[in-house]
Amino acid sequence: MSDKKQTHFGFQTVDEDAKAGMVHGVFSSVASRYDLMNDLMSAGIHRLWKTAMMDWLVPRDGQRLLDVAGGTGDIAFRFLDRAPDARVTVCDMTEQMLVEGRQRAEAADKAESLSWVTGDAMALPFADNSFDRYTISFGIRNVTRIPDALAEAFRVLRPGGRLMVLEFSQIPVPAMQWAYDRYSFNVIPAMGQAVTGDRDSYQYLVESIRNFPDQDSFAEMIRAAGFARVQWRNLSLGIAALHSGWKL
Repeated sequence: MSDKKQTHFGFQTVDEDAKAGMVHGVFSSVASRYDLMNDLMSAGIHRLWKTAMMDWLVPRDGQRLLDVAGGTGDIAFRFLDRAPDARVTVCDMTEQMLVEGRQRAEAADKAESLSWVTGDAMALPFADNSFDRYTISFGIRNVTRIPDALAEAFRVLRPGGRLMVLEFSQIPVPAMQWAYDRYSFNVIPAMGQAVTGDRDSYQYLVESIRNFPDQDSFAEMIRAAGFARVQWRNLSLGIAALHSGWKL
C-alpha cells in the first residue's frame, strides 16, 4: 500500500504527485478543440458566464491581471477588451494550451499586452504582491491541493487586490441537479469523443465537477486563505458560480 497522500482524479483515487501529470495529459489532448468544446457543451452559455465575470470584476486600464489556468486566453482577451491599457499574464501548466492562446492573441492583435508563462497554480513563479487581479476560470477544480492554490493567489496579489474564480458548482434543487447529471454523464463524454477523439478526458472533466465543493464550502476555503469580503453568485441556477475575495 502506498504511504503517499492521495487525492481525486475524477472518481479515481490517485497519489497526489501523480495528479498534475494526469491533468496535464487531459488538457494536452484537448487543447486544439478546447474552446470549440466549451461552446458545444454549454450551448454557448459559458460566454454569458464570462461576461458576468467581467461585469463583476470591472477591469480598469493600468491594472495587472494574472489569469491562471487560462491557456487559450479567453479571460485575458475579455479583460483587455474592457481595459486595453491593462497588462495580462496568462499562466498555465500545459504548454499546448498556451500555444493555442498565443496564436489567438496574434490573430486578435493583442500580443503586445500579454505574457504567457508555464507554471503551477500551487507554486506560482511570481514575486509577492505583483498583481492587482487574479482570475481562474474552470481551472481550480483541477488543482491537486486547492488551499495551496488559494494561498498562492493571496501571496501574489497586492494589498487591495482581488481574486475572482469562475467554476462549475452545485445546483441547489435536487431534481434539476439530477437532470443536469444525466446530461453531463451521458452526453458530454460522447460529444468529446465525436469532436476531439477523446472520451476519457471529458469523462474526467464531468467527474471532477461532482468532486468540487459546493458554493458555501468553497467560500470558506477562500476565507481560510486570508481573503476578506468573500461573496459568491450563482450562474444558470448554480451550474456555475462566481466567487470573489479581496486581499485587504
